[in-house]
Amino acid sequence: MRKKGISRRRFVEQAASGVAFMIVPAHVLGRGHVPPSDKLNIACIGVGGMGANDVRGVGKTENIYALCDVDERQGAQSFAAFPKAKRYKDFRALLDKEGKSIDAVTVSTPDHTHTVAGMMAMKLGKHTRIQKPLARTLWEVKQLEEAATKYKVATQMGNQGHAEEGTRQIREWVEAGAIGTVREIQLWTNRPIWPQALDRPLEEYYTPPWIDWDLWLGPAPERPYNPAYAPFKWRGWWDFGTGALGDIACHSMDASFWALDLGYPTRIEAESTKLYAETAPACSRITYSFAAKGNRPEVKVVWRDGSLYPARPKEVTDPLAWPFDSSGQLWIGDSGKLFAGIYGENPRLLDDAKQAEITAHPPAQKYPRTEGVYAEWIAACKGG
Repeated sequence: MRKKGISRRRFVEQAASGVAFMIVPAHVLGRGHVPPSDKLNIACIGVGGMGANDVRGVGKTENIYALCDVDERQGAQSFAAFPKAKRYKDFRALLDKEGKSIDAVTVSTPDHTHTVAGMMAMKLGKHTRIQKPLARTLWEVKQLEEAATKYKVATQMGNQGHAEEGTRQIREWVEAGAIGTVREIQLWTNRPIWPQALDRPLEEYYTPPWIDWDLWLGPAPERPYNPAYAPFKWRGWWDFGTGALGDIACHSMDASFWALDLGYPTRIEAESTKLYAETAPACSRITYSFAAKGNRPEVKVVWRDGSLYPARPKEVTDPLAWPFDSSGQLWIGDSGKLFAGIYGENPRLLDDAKQAEITAHPPAQKYPRTEGVYAEWIAACKGG
């Protein structure tokens, strides 16, 4: 029998009232201390797994005011790390009761809950950070974009690689002509590292007492609990996740979209292993064609998942050395090639002599370095 209470499909649309603060000058506390009045009160929704990293990330400098997770075991690490934070299972109850006391919200739930939680936070006027992928569908993405503009809040999608050194180096190297004109980029990943290419399980299970399954489902169609979904295994199910492409492409494609201003593709060719009604396939290869723009020629971007790899470049003479990593990106120019990790980390030119030269004499830094993805969002929340 379903528990009585607020329908999980209802949205709370009340606007939060202003809160008065007592300002404590920084010099009173001494060097290195952040005055309490300068700290954001942050509520974190979904605090296990990657959510635990997000809690720690914003909690380094800000006040973790409230924590929310439908799974007590998944949330245990964050609950222990911030024992003074108020605890909730239902993010609607958290935002309804604590809205006047919080400044910002992080959302690190499974993909299918990103939009409902993020939308509710923004409607309350709260700065909002949502883990990648931003949402499960393009329609949801557009709703979140429009809400961010309407409610004038500072927002961020979790994409840590974009704030790091490697992605900036890639753009600076490419713009400096390190590999010539780029015409092709190969991307690959070992994801899925969770089960997919499955039919719906038929076994019956009791719901563990530490999970509120009704709240975990949130806006998704109702189905019985099964360990095939939670924790962690939800990514391959279309009702909850977005497969390997939704999990990793926002990371591995980021540098190319930013550096080459790719925009929208003019053609997409998709291939995969057997298709399933409710889950992503085991492997796929997707080729995107992007039209020439400005001085840039047409660019082809090839995505591979399921541990499919591109052919070994001729610069790599040892067959056992390729691929360099189980996930990565290879930029192919007309006078060289560049390899980097999926987050843009540790870029290197495949020509050893060119790599030595660019290490010794790097191009001028054109793009500002940052203190990291969390610091960027926090600064934006504070008007920086």
